[in-house]
Amino acid sequence: MTTPTARRPLGAVSPPHRPSRRSLLLAAGLAPAAGLAGCGSAPTISDDPDELVMWYWNRAASPSLLEKAASRIPGSDRHVRADVIGTSFDTKLRTSLAGNAYIPDITYINSNNALYFTNEDQFLDLAELGADSVKDDFYEWKWNLGTTPTGRFCFFPLDIGPTGFFYRQDIFEDAGLPSSPGEVAAAVTTWEDWISLGAELKAAADSFFVNDAQAIYEGVLNSSPERYFDADDTPLYTIPGSAVRQAWDITAAAIDAGITAKIPRDRGTDQNAAWASGRTAGNIGAAWWSQILEESAPETAGTWRLAAQPVRPGNNGGSFAALPRTCKDPEAALAFLTWINSPENQATAYEDVQLFPSTPDSFSQLTYGGDFFGDQDPLDFFSTAAESVPESFISTWETIIGGFFTAEITEVETSGKDPERAWDDAVAQSQKVLAKRGVEV
Repeated sequence: MTTPTARRPLGAVSPPHRPSRRSLLLAAGLAPAAGLAGCGSAPTISDDPDELVMWYWNRAASPSLLEKAASRIPGSDRHVRADVIGTSFDTKLRTSLAGNAYIPDITYINSNNALYFTNEDQFLDLAELGADSVKDDFYEWKWNLGTTPTGRFCFFPLDIGPTGFFYRQDIFEDAGLPSSPGEVAAAVTTWEDWISLGAELKAAADSFFVNDAQAIYEGVLNSSPERYFDADDTPLYTIPGSAVRQAWDITAAAIDAGITAKIPRDRGTDQNAAWASGRTAGNIGAAWWSQILEESAPETAGTWRLAAQPVRPGNNGGSFAALPRTCKDPEAALAFLTWINSPENQATAYEDVQLFPSTPDSFSQLTYGGDFFGDQDPLDFFSTAAESVPESFISTWETIIGGFFTAEITEVETSGKDPERAWDDAVAQSQKVLAKRGVEV
């Protein structure tokens, strides 16, 4: 869930020490009665004292690794029971935390981990358990996104979604435009250049650069060091020249230039058909779009290429894991997280379910044998892009108001709404919601 100045933790992180299981449970207000801590007097998910229950969603973890952990967590005498939670994952987790009942010992959390910052007391500080011992294995910006504004490291990094520009080399070449990855990247060092190239493509080949304007808006913002709020949750988007306003203006200019196909995201079949037919010849997207394109337009294999997007790469997506304060064995749970997210096992997860690794050393263990991108290796492209993703602060409040802006920019694209009016409406909706929640705007 996700992007971009350096993500600076606020406050001092608690000194790294490794408390005993008993002290951790007592600090959480729990008594280790009968070898089982749980939720005080509330019922637990599992009565097996050696079983740690994990919540995740389908394809969020490697099935083969979960099968191993179901027998025993390496380095521990515990084992994991992994429960797939279907729809409304956040609602179920937040309800369980609020009700102090049926809380898992380990939970995965999507890229929207900032949603839980206001309830960070419900989770253990993993730095106090010794998580920093593996910090250097991860991209620094991803690791820092797991730190709350108060400096607690509550969200362990899982996968990531570094971004780039996907495009049809054959269509670009037939249109007489720059077509090799290096040529395209050199031609679009700014977003203004990128829009101009898109307009040239539309004029020469009657093909759109992207399917929807939201991809552009997110592509710009996800590669920016600044987002909607600063680390003190002070709104930035209303300041003239803010990153959000810049992303808005760039997207509005792209819409005005006619380079978006105006296909809403909920019309997946239409998007797939546009890529397959060549009606749309590009996409600003994360590494996981590689699989989507391969599955939606298999007949176009060999014609797609990857080029650096304007300015810098960003990040879109990825997930985290957390240990609720009621976890029956925090040390064993952290042992599981560090094991399943080691460079070796993140490589396994990529091979199993295409989770793009947040550990750079994973890529030395992976090879790409496809030809969908010609002689380009998407693993090499996106792992290199991940090195340049800027850090940023993602606020709890962004998870609440961000949708107003994407909805309004879609109105500009699909309904012809005036961009200034749409901007004012997005800001007004945001201010209203924030004011109700006591946020100074």
